[in-house]
Amino acid sequence: MRTGRSSVSTARVLSLMHPIIAEWFRSRFTEVTEAQAMAVPLIHSGEGVLVSSPTGSGKTLTAFMAILNELTLMSEKEKLEDRVYAVYVSPLKALANDINANLIRPLDEISELFRSKGRPVPRIRVGVRTGDTLPNERQKQLRLPPHIFITTPESLSLVLSTPVFRKKFEQVSYVIVDEVHELCDSKRGVALSLAMEKLRSICPKDFVRIGLSATVAPIQEVADFLAGVEGGKPRAIKIIEVYRQRSLDLQVLCPASDMTSLSFEVVNSKMYDVLKGMIDSHKTTLVFTNTRSGTESVVYKLKERGLENVGAHHGSLSRETRLEVEERLRRGELKAVVSSTSLELGIDIGSVDLVVQIGSPKSVAKGLQRIGRAGHQYGGTSKGRMLVFDNDDLVECAVLSRAAHKKMIDRVSIPVNSLDVLAQMIVGLSLDRPWTVDEAFSLITRSYCYRTLSIDQMRSVIKYLAGKDDFEGVYSKIWYDVSTDTFGKKRGSRMIFYLNQGTIPEEADYKIYSERGAPIGSLSEKFVERLSVGDIFVLGGRSYEFVRAKGTKAFVKSASGRKPTVPSWTGETLPRSFDLSVLIGKFRGEFEERLGRDSDDMISKWIMDEFMVDEGSATTIISYFREQKMVAKLPTDDRLVIEGYID
Repeated sequence: MRTGRSSVSTARVLSLMHPIIAEWFRSRFTEVTEAQAMAVPLIHSGEGVLVSSPTGSGKTLTAFMAILNELTLMSEKEKLEDRVYAVYVSPLKALANDINANLIRPLDEISELFRSKGRPVPRIRVGVRTGDTLPNERQKQLRLPPHIFITTPESLSLVLSTPVFRKKFEQVSYVIVDEVHELCDSKRGVALSLAMEKLRSICPKDFVRIGLSATVAPIQEVADFLAGVEGGKPRAIKIIEVYRQRSLDLQVLCPASDMTSLSFEVVNSKMYDVLKGMIDSHKTTLVFTNTRSGTESVVYKLKERGLENVGAHHGSLSRETRLEVEERLRRGELKAVVSSTSLELGIDIGSVDLVVQIGSPKSVAKGLQRIGRAGHQYGGTSKGRMLVFDNDDLVECAVLSRAAHKKMIDRVSIPVNSLDVLAQMIVGLSLDRPWTVDEAFSLITRSYCYRTLSIDQMRSVIKYLAGKDDFEGVYSKIWYDVSTDTFGKKRGSRMIFYLNQGTIPEEADYKIYSERGAPIGSLSEKFVERLSVGDIFVLGGRSYEFVRAKGTKAFVKSASGRKPTVPSWTGETLPRSFDLSVLIGKFRGEFEERLGRDSDDMISKWIMDEFMVDEGSATTIISYFREQKMVAKLPTDDRLVIEGYID
């Protein structure tokens, strides 16, 4: 199903709901959104859906309305058991915590309505299980499992490999994958697809699969990824696309009239002046960088310019610090927040009227996702500015701007037959019981990512893990009996799996604490090892003095007013999407044609009008490409230029 309009009325959707839930909805909203009108009846009838719709279109409530309704009816009939009914998977721990808060609020309001009418209050439990979940909370979830289980791909794989907890998932009815476009083209998505098939193998009947996504392409392949494979064919799933476009106010800004004539230091300084001016002229600004060190640097430079009510938000800050920044942003107490990637998804951060992207976000989809955080309400205008201080970044942002205005979204590329993730899955399966290779192969090839895997490829991975045949020098993690074609766990297999599960690169980090023991964040091992007692660094926008390190902990004290070093972390560079790279090459070729035909004024007007850049950007691009033309031809999508020089 693909549609941009819905004939399903609000009354029709609410007629499917418990009367008190319908009353709660009317007290909060005037009508259902198009996404809700199309998806809720399908979910209610037990059909899987992939919902692709703009930011602010109520996707989260779309996923949960039918689920909350079913759990409420079961509670009313006293049939609600102590088990997990719905699994919600988020790519970010911060988003998982946010969804938890946003579910608790309506549940409390619905409970109050029941109470006011003298009706038994539904006892629906919601719980979060991520790497941040404390041990006592995990034990509580084991004793009294949440009916709605909110987690990440990594934590889901772990709980499904824990025998006592796995039993709580044996009758799951719904699985929601939020921001599926963020997961499906990475190995985290591959691992998630396998985890969903493992979950399916322990449930007597299939669960309803619900995917929530921003605009994504190709959408059919993303739907097939979510649905998985049964009998060699993709499972049935409905695709719902809401075509209503939000107004986009996006422009590329250059901090100088021509960056090619100025030093990097001068351009960098001017860039921060422009950034502060934009923040001063707006109520709330969200600034995106591509790295954690970039976030710290921007916050420090803004504070140098007198902007104090600015916060930093990234994955290396403590949970307490991140939550504090999110709450202050929601309350409107911060003029600006600078983030790397941790705020680009659907976390509730209140009203933001401007998004500034420092440099290129490296893909059209990511750029639109970030810019969409401004004017987040349904039908609002997304106002964004890409601020550059590098010539190549300028070209990239200009091309990205044109693609964004033309809705030319990068295509996702879903990994296929990843043997490293397959190895993790095989070790994880071995923890449950002995498996024949045929049994495991049948389960694994139900994942869309392994639909073309051959049994010989899988046997080869099993032999590697068992140290058999050509792999006798490899330390064995499982046993494999060639005569029965069966494998299972060895002593130590469970610990190997728990310590190595997941596809996020492992970082050797030091946890940073104040002298009183309050958690602040984490820093890379390499950075901490270079610190001497008394050194000053910035973390979370605040300056700290290094006091001592003990084990993998480092202790610091406040060092306000003293010039700090900006920390660095490993593995932060974002890759540029293939489709954007091709568009950049085509732009260079198009520019080269115009350079031999049109005047600079004509080219400048073309760049400004077509690519939504300011005059300084157009002038810089012309100067930059002219300099290149003095040496050689411009590299394009079909011309590779290799330059040699003597150092």
